[in-house]
Amino acid sequence: MIDEFLAHDLSAVEEAVRKAAAVEIMPRFRQLARHEVDQKSGPHDLVTIADRLAEEHLTASLTRLLPGSAVVGEEAVHADPGVYAALRADAPVWIVDPVDGTRQFVGGDPAFCTLVALAHRGEILASWTFAPALDELATAVRGQGAYVNGERITAGSPEPGAELRVAMAHPLYTSEADKRALARLDVPGVAARPCGSAGLEYLKVARGEMDGLAFTWPSAWDHAAGLLLVAEAGGAQSTVEGVPFRVDRDNALPFAVGRDEATAVRIRELLRGE
Repeated sequence: MIDEFLAHDLSAVEEAVRKAAAVEIMPRFRQLARHEVDQKSGPHDLVTIADRLAEEHLTASLTRLLPGSAVVGEEAVHADPGVYAALRADAPVWIVDPVDGTRQFVGGDPAFCTLVALAHRGEILASWTFAPALDELATAVRGQGAYVNGERITAGSPEPGAELRVAMAHPLYTSEADKRALARLDVPGVAARPCGSAGLEYLKVARGEMDGLAFTWPSAWDHAAGLLLVAEAGGAQSTVEGVPFRVDRDNALPFAVGRDEATAVRIRELLRGE
């Protein structure tokens, strides 16, 4: 069933993603009323009416496209953490972040995106990263490469001896232990900065515009689409234990992403203090 879907129905997923953004997100961009923005865990953890309605829209449309599938969406998990368990079940799962970069969206910054990935038994099979305000759609299917607006992209490798450009978990969303681990990136030869939208940072690595990433939180909706995109562009990733990050298990954190294997290993070693 999954193979047949991947072979024939991906254009319908793209259409669903674009429609959710057109109907629920873009009409509210730079038009949000104060009562349409709420806090979740704190003042930096925002949710808007666009997040909620876009996730509802995608949940309905994606499960229609693939009957029997489940959805693990950021807002649904916030309402009921038990939803996350679907990632460990046998049914195919849509992993959805309706507005990745809500802080940017609220602030009127176009650097936000909608993230959708299709996974089965922990394997990410396909992904869509759509930045509607930038008119960019990045797609990946396992074994078939990574594309932006239909053109293939590759991550390449950093120039020998060049300073590594690394985006790391934003300090607004990190614990003291996280900050200590990320501080190990403050070494000669590495230029680290806080990340914005995780999905768009993954896209930059897949395009070779950034060399690597260092993340300290496990939320599947932030990582699933980007991990496949980077992998299909030739990149690599690893947790600090030296094994790949997976959406269907507990992972040792932080984890590292790189344009190539050597870069991912270099970031991982720094995070481990080696």
